[in-house]
Amino acid sequence: MPQPFPSLLIRRDELVPEGAFAEALAEFLSPDTASVDRLDALLSRHGVGIVAHFYMEPELQGVLSACKSPHIRISDSLVMADAAVKMCESGARHIVVLGVDFMSENVRAMLDVAGFADVPVYRAVAPSIGCSLAESAESSAYSAYLAKAATVAKSSHVVYINTSLRTKALAHDRVPTITCTSSNVVETVLECFAEVPDGHVWFGPDTYMGQNLEVMLRELASRDDATVRALHPRHDAASLAGALERFHYFGQGNCVVHHLFGAEVVSIVERDYAEAFVTAHFEVPGEMFSVALARQHRGLGVVGSTANILSFIGERVAEQAKLGVAARLRFVLGTEAGMITSIARSVQAALATCATAGIEVEIIFPVAREAIAQTGDAELPIAPGPAAGEGCSTAGGCATCPYMRMNSLDALFELLLGLDGPRERLVPHHPRHYQERIGARGVAELGGEPILHLRHLQRHGALSEAFVRDIVTRNVTAP
Repeated sequence: MPQPFPSLLIRRDELVPEGAFAEALAEFLSPDTASVDRLDALLSRHGVGIVAHFYMEPELQGVLSACKSPHIRISDSLVMADAAVKMCESGARHIVVLGVDFMSENVRAMLDVAGFADVPVYRAVAPSIGCSLAESAESSAYSAYLAKAATVAKSSHVVYINTSLRTKALAHDRVPTITCTSSNVVETVLECFAEVPDGHVWFGPDTYMGQNLEVMLRELASRDDATVRALHPRHDAASLAGALERFHYFGQGNCVVHHLFGAEVVSIVERDYAEAFVTAHFEVPGEMFSVALARQHRGLGVVGSTANILSFIGERVAEQAKLGVAARLRFVLGTEAGMITSIARSVQAALATCATAGIEVEIIFPVAREAIAQTGDAELPIAPGPAAGEGCSTAGGCATCPYMRMNSLDALFELLLGLDGPRERLVPHHPRHYQERIGARGVAELGGEPILHLRHLQRHGALSEAFVRDIVTRNVTAP
């Protein structure tokens, strides 16, 4: 009897899809060699580096992952900027960002800081590539949220990296702001409370992530001090309980893709996949997060970022290989389906070096089995996702980001061929340029500062003195 959700079975030298959704994804995991060779040639000729997000469409990821160019990196959003800097240090003369607009803005800002202002950055297409989550931080509701934060002494604002430079700049002008990613949001929030013990932390714009953080920290505060210190050495159960009274999150922001993973999907996971590993991105609704968190305590799940999910799957495969026993490891993928390219590549690479035969990995997509769209293309007539576009519902339907899908293989080729012509034609592909000033500083400069505060935390394990001083001494605004 077929399972409720489609899945992709990954073996050492074989991919076995079950359900139309998985079949459409599997089509892209064996890319056309002519497209791979053509892309490699264009990248080499022009000295182009490509940074792409895990949520990129599978067709594009399939070709990218098969290329030989050393200047290609598929990752989460913050690592994209780091990778671009390293590519420029290794001689890349152009950087193409395959993602949404805030990603290209972040890459541009970090290249400027690193001394590569002369290296052009391009988006795959000229039209704006939006993001429902980033746009929620540009609303009047978010402005009101920050205005409230500015009336409370010793407040810091932890803003998700998935926002525009303008959002970061306007926020930092009102409340001392540091960015975070889904992989370090817990560390960032706890460090803010550790260094300003009586301070308030305001998180946004992702509502589900804020709710999930609160649930996770409240659950942790009920445990013993040793468990808490294992997560952060300067906290114990009592300090976490106190911090929760001063933790705030925005209530009106979410991602259209992660909104998919609601109560109806979770009920099926609980009923039909009781012993499977469950992975959940920090951005998913609380029901899915709670299932993954509960299984994490049993060693059967993980909550966190795309990178955390990828690492978790790899670690389970490695553990099974050490046991030397054949088995099928099943994982419910609680995030965007575009991750399957990186998962399949890493799993098959691990299985290729595994001495034990018969280990296989099944990736389960918690969406409708029939969730595909007709493309009208003769060679690839169907694609994973809904015909209508965003199509995210509790009944299942896509688990694919409609904005990321604006980055297509055809658009990438057209952009790269444009490098042979006048560069003026590519100006519409540049990241958004902000001429606006806030006080004496430009938006790009001020918006880049919260990212630099995060860099400091990552490198030194502590907030910068300047950021802590700003939290403690910033004058509050009258309500």
